[in-house]
Amino acid sequence: MADVRAERIAELIEPLRVKPGSRVNLGQDFDPRYKAGLKKKHGVELLHTGVLLLAEYQERLAAQDTYGVLLCLQALDAGGKDGTIRHVMSGVNPQGVKVSSFKQPSVEELDHDYLWRYAARLPARGDIAIFNRSHYEEVLVVRVHPEILDRQRLPEHVPRADVWDRRYREINNWERFLSDNGFKVVKVFLNLSKEEQRIRFMKRLDLPEKNWKFSAADVRERRRWDDYQHAFSEMLSATSTPWAPWYVVPADRKWFARICTAAVLAHTLMDIDPHFPVVGKEARKDLRAARRELEAEAPEGAPADPYAARHPIPEAVGGQHSTGRAAKRKQS
Repeated sequence: MADVRAERIAELIEPLRVKPGSRVNLGQDFDPRYKAGLKKKHGVELLHTGVLLLAEYQERLAAQDTYGVLLCLQALDAGGKDGTIRHVMSGVNPQGVKVSSFKQPSVEELDHDYLWRYAARLPARGDIAIFNRSHYEEVLVVRVHPEILDRQRLPEHVPRADVWDRRYREINNWERFLSDNGFKVVKVFLNLSKEEQRIRFMKRLDLPEKNWKFSAADVRERRRWDDYQHAFSEMLSATSTPWAPWYVVPADRKWFARICTAAVLAHTLMDIDPHFPVVGKEARKDLRAARRELEAEAPEGAPADPYAARHPIPEAVGGQHSTGRAAKRKQS
């Protein structure tokens, strides 16, 4: 069953994956309205299936406590990052998920290297971390607004001409380091069309309860649309690697974007294939002793193991199940 699900998920997301070493032209290579032939009425069921799958594998990830997962979400304004996180992660244990949003860097953050504040929010083993915007802002917003680079106070001897190529290399090496140490990095770019962004901006202006989500800066950034498309294309080309691939998720249809994001994350977890720890011999002795003690406390006529009585399972640690004190007396 798991193999069938894995195959279906891999088939869905394969067209979205940026092949390492390929040159990306975002406007030509990826359609923001692509939906893989699916219909919206099937979207709710598919997303529900994806959420259940994530919950199942997250529990295994936490129990194994060996790997961590970092999901990086990038998009232009109104791309749907917040809604995607809310829907995709709706069924997982919140104790094992940490979401970090990165705004304009603070004075303290500017006193460190540009990756410092992101490294501080990485997941622990067994956890999933989500970056709502990520270290890729350093080659996107900073590239479109080079004046930000001045505030980072790089040494004068550091050449500016190759700063972006250098950062691509540094980011790739950092992500390779994380991957080699058991922290899987998966990256999703929510690809929104210019017209769909305009529609969503207008909705935020029209509905009073949405006004708080709109900023005049959103319109100013929209004027740099072509610059951002170029920056995204360069970033996708340079930083989609075998150990940390990019997936360009069509974002004009929110329901499809959420399905795809859930599928990408589920694919990562299924590829890790975490397992529940196997109890060793000494620990099993302790479990058998605990079983005998708890079974002996069962009330007269009650099942010694109420759970096993309701849910038939293979022989549990400690031997055959019995039914309370009466059964214990009968055996003696």
